[in-house]
Amino acid sequence: MPNREIDAKLRVVVADDERPARAFLVALLRDCDDVEVVGEAADGAEAVELIERVRPDLALLDLQMPELDGLGVVRWLRKDVLPLVAFVTAYDEYAVRAFELNAVDYLLKPVDAPRLRQTLTRAHDRLERADWRATGAEEGAPVEAAAAREGAAQPPAPLRRIPVRRRDDVVFVPVEQLASVVADGELLHLHTAAAGGERYTITYRLKDLEARLDPAEFVRLSRGTLARVDAILKVSPMPGGTYLVTLRNGQQLPVSRIRSRVVRDQLLRL
Repeated sequence: MPNREIDAKLRVVVADDERPARAFLVALLRDCDDVEVVGEAADGAEAVELIERVRPDLALLDLQMPELDGLGVVRWLRKDVLPLVAFVTAYDEYAVRAFELNAVDYLLKPVDAPRLRQTLTRAHDRLERADWRATGAEEGAPVEAAAAREGAAQPPAPLRRIPVRRRDDVVFVPVEQLASVVADGELLHLHTAAAGGERYTITYRLKDLEARLDPAEFVRLSRGTLARVDAILKVSPMPGGTYLVTLRNGQQLPVSRIRSRVVRDQLLRL
């Protein structure tokens, strides 16, 4: 690979499921004379497709996105198309310190222009090295190590009951009684596991609720659906390599193409 010219523009993609945060970051990037924004993605699946198609120099990836998060994007991409990566995170300073010990950069929300400038400078410096793609495998290790350390800094105790307001009362739904959580716009529908069980509705973001649940007990089936593993009765193959999940309460939930591989690895192997 030939050496980059020092004044070459940095080709950047941004992936964040929160549209205001994504738009703000893109606006900051467009104020930089040495940057060309070559695409935006609203989730991890879009980010994979976009990166494979436009081959950017740098990807700014939100660490928490539904269905496929920032680290999942890195793992999904082939090494020959993996760009430089900087994670975007809303975590506090304690969690973010892990990134400073690695070659991978981070941006803390809300992003400010001087900190973004540091990230872009680091990316330019890396790209000036002729062999940066040849060392992609080595670069991947700090990415995964940093994300693993950040995950370790999350609150250790998973949520065990969910408060639901009903008129003037608050009903507590035990997490162990859930079968599924289905997003509907700004609402989440909580379905219990009993046959013909109850449905509760709360106003909450699915990815925020998922972050507070035990990941060993729940599996994401698609951008808008979580299922409790113990509530799954059967998994049926569908055309195109996807699946249909049937729960013990009678619900049938489709699995997206991106999540099908995860469901196969997590549920269908001994």
